[in-house]
This record gives sequence, structure tokens and C-alpha cells, in this order.
Amino acid sequence: MTYQPIIGIEIHVQLKTASKMFCGCKNYPFGAKKPNFYTCPVCLGLPGALPVPNKKAIEWTIALGLALKCQINSLSKFDRKHYFYPDLPKGYQISQYDSPFCFNGKVTTSQGEVSIRRIHLEEDTGKLIHASVNGKKVTLIDFNRSGVPLIEIVSEPQIHSPAQAKECAKKIFQIIRYLNLSDADMEKGQLRLEANVSLRPKNRQDLPNYKVELKNINSFRFLEKAIETEIKRQTEILLQGKTPVQETRGYNAEKNLTYPQRSKEEAADYRYFPEPDIPPIRISSQWLESIKNSLPLDYETLLASWEKSYRVEKHLVSLLFDTHHQAAWLEKLFQKAKRLGIEVRRLVNFLANKKIKVNLFAHEEPQKILDLFHEQTQTISIEVEELERAIDQVIKHNPQAVADFRKGKKNVLNFLLGQTLKLLGKKVDPKQIIKLINEKIS
Repeated sequence: MTYQPIIGIEIHVQLKTASKMFCGCKNYPFGAKKPNFYTCPVCLGLPGALPVPNKKAIEWTIALGLALKCQINSLSKFDRKHYFYPDLPKGYQISQYDSPFCFNGKVTTSQGEVSIRRIHLEEDTGKLIHASVNGKKVTLIDFNRSGVPLIEIVSEPQIHSPAQAKECAKKIFQIIRYLNLSDADMEKGQLRLEANVSLRPKNRQDLPNYKVELKNINSFRFLEKAIETEIKRQTEILLQGKTPVQETRGYNAEKNLTYPQRSKEEAADYRYFPEPDIPPIRISSQWLESIKNSLPLDYETLLASWEKSYRVEKHLVSLLFDTHHQAAWLEKLFQKAKRLGIEVRRLVNFLANKKIKVNLFAHEEPQKILDLFHEQTQTISIEVEELERAIDQVIKHNPQAVADFRKGKKNVLNFLLGQTLKLLGKKVDPKQIIKLINEKIS
């Protein structure tokens, strides 16, 4: 029996609004001077405190929905999601259940289209810190993160391989960064990945009667590895004629295994009901239009236009920027390069190889980058005889490298090129050197 993976992903991302989701506290959990510094009666869940929704967070959620081709609910609401955990001071989380802001979106991957079921907005919880105090093991709670705006993106179970799950998650991540909604730093927990994984026989079309949720994965590579590991585990169980337990599991990257955490809850277990302190929110056509007008050029459309106008490779140019503000700066750079007769494709290759993204946007004008490009790529003419003498000397002093090349280790050419340039002490066209080395040792 062979099985087909049925995978859905969930992405939680903290928005970088100035204030928290339902109060005026500063939204800066990782820069607080001390634990519980940015807190108030609302985000501490004290009796009588009333939540007030963050309008900017709502607009950013809708903006992401539009970027992911979602439909927008004209009437949405917040709900209470009840569960007990020490980092949840109220005993419930203000979230969204049956009327999220966004639904029915899509992400296009190389292995097919993946539908987005919903995008909803909620508040983040506090952070548990396991420590030792006076020789005793204790769990401390930092509520600086409590109440931070948190978007949840939920895909349909239309993903059929770990690689596709990774690609889909990365595309959503790129769009979040492009819209400048979040820094999405996974090491800080600003973006968390989860996957629902189950298997079905390849000749079946219905959904399996169970699913396993892999929680709190903090890298795209680990997402792929965790799903691979879980597929292998579930396959072994199914081949024994058993059904995997519906549960939540964690992923241990060092041991490359998943481990049980708790039984998987259903929606009914959370006792959802409408948040009584926040009235339903109507997204008027005028408000929606203003959000649409604030959006930058679509991410994929931008890359396609650069590919057409400047003949650059999408995967390379995408390495140079994160946000649409940075993309606008690059457009200025490309236009100026084109006016000066510089091939933009060559400029992009230079920048991608130099990996100077951090310094790219430190300059208001792109001229300094063009000066750097000119300085480091200009070459001088050299007599063939002088070049051949240098190459002959390098070949003579590196017999092992030459032997390795003749055995098929083509990457040795880069070593011989470097040695030749070092000997010459001049910026000579590398293509000219490689051509001559090839002729002499092939």
C-alpha cells in the first residue's frame, strides 16, 4: 500500500504595529527593559478592563488577505477562545472563529496552487520562562508579549509534499516582509510555523479520519524535515493496520523526530462565543478601497516586470530586498544603471554575490553602489604573453590542482583563477583567464 501525504500549514505572525492589539501598551516585547514592562490591566486580563481593537492591525490583516487573493468579509467579529494555560491571564484568548477578516485566498507553488482557507486576527499570549530560583526549578511568566497582534494564516489540506509545504510557507513569508507588516524573525518567535499532516491511500480522494498537528516550528528547513519525519512515522503505523492518534506533536531537530505533546483539540473544546465587549466590525466599501489603494505593486508582478525590463533572474533579485520600500530603492538603482549603460543583470549578479543587502539601503541615492560596482568590476587589458606566463607559473606550482581538474573536479578552476589573479596583481577579466587555463590543462 502506498500513501499520499495530505498537508495543511498554519502560520502565526506578529504584526509590528506601534501598540498592542486591544490596548495602548507599546508593542515591543523583545526590547522591553524588564519582564512585564509593557503591560496594563487589559493585557494582564484584570477584571473590568475593556479591549479596544487596533485599527491598524485590522487594516494590515486585510492588506495581507488582498495580497494573497482572499475575499474580505464585509462583516467580521472577534470571539473568545477558552482554554486554561499559565501564559493566558484571562482564561481565554480574543481571536476569530466563524467570521474571519479574510477567506478563500491562494498561493501558487511550483507543485500547484494551494488555497488559503482563512486569515484571522487575534492576540498573542505571554511567554513562559523556565528557570531556577534559589535552587528550585520554577516557571516564570513575562506578559510583555501578551496582547501583541497576531495574524494566523490557515491553508487548505492541499499540499502533498514536504518541499511544497516549505515553498508555500516561504512565499507567504516573503509577502509578509514585502508588505512590511512584520520583521518575521523566527528566532524571536515573530513567525511560527505549524503543519497538519495525515496520509491516505493513493487511490482515495476523501480526507483521512485523523490529523496530526506539528507545532511551533521555527525554520522553513525544519518544517520540511518535520513533515518528512512525520510521514515516515505515520506510514509505519498505517502499514501495521493501525490509525495514528490525532494529537499535537513537537519536533526535535537534533534527533530528527516528532514527539507527542497533547491530544488534538476540536473547535468545540474551546467553547467559542462572540466577544461581548467588542461589537461586530463592518468593512465598508470605502474603507476596503482605501486599503487596496495603499498596497504596493504585487510581489510576483514586480519580479516579473523586472525580469522583463532588465532580464534579471527572479531568484537572484529577490535576495536583494525584503520590503516594498527597498524594492522602490532598487528600481531607482536599476533605472540609473540602465541610463549609464550598465547591464542590470550583471549588476544584480554582482550584488547577490557580494551579499551586501544590509548596506544597500544605507544610501539615499544609488550612485555609491554604482561606484562600488564600477570600482570592483572594471578590468584592464593585458598582453596575452604576460597572462600566459602567469598561468604557466601557477600550473607549475600547483600540480595536484591540475591533476584534480583532469580527474573531473571542475571547481579547481576557481582556485587556479584566484592564484593567477594574485600573481598578476591586476584586475583582469576572469573569463579570459579561465579560457586560457582550460586550453592549457584540458
